[in-house]
Amino acid sequence: MSLKRKISGGTLAFIGFLLSPLSWWNDLFVNVPLALAFAWVVSWLWPAAFGVSFVIGYWLTNVLGLVLLQKGTQQALSEKSERYTRKQFLRDLAISLGYTLLIVALIKFGVLKPLPEHLPKP
Repeated sequence: MSLKRKISGGTLAFIGFLLSPLSWWNDLFVNVPLALAFAWVVSWLWPAAFGVSFVIGYWLTNVLGLVLLQKGTQQALSEKSERYTRKQFLRDLAISLGYTLLIVALIKFGVLKPLPEHLPKP
């Protein structure tokens, strides 16, 4: 197996791990800030969409992380590329759903808010 394949697969897996819901600390430092930035951009254009866009952004980071983690690990550990199956995708989606429910609760209880509510009023 080539060193280049191992390094690129390992890099993909590492980025995937950082984005995935498999590490307890990543939400605070990676996924929530990325989802919040996504929601701020969307709510700047459409303020009523803050909550929905936050959830979508959070889902995207988690699902992308799980996909990258799996594909990177496969690439780093095997000589042959395998297809990412529908079953694997559905499993990754279900894991993300659980974490998303937590984010929805944080929005509902006012822990996470749109950016304008954090800024002083002129």
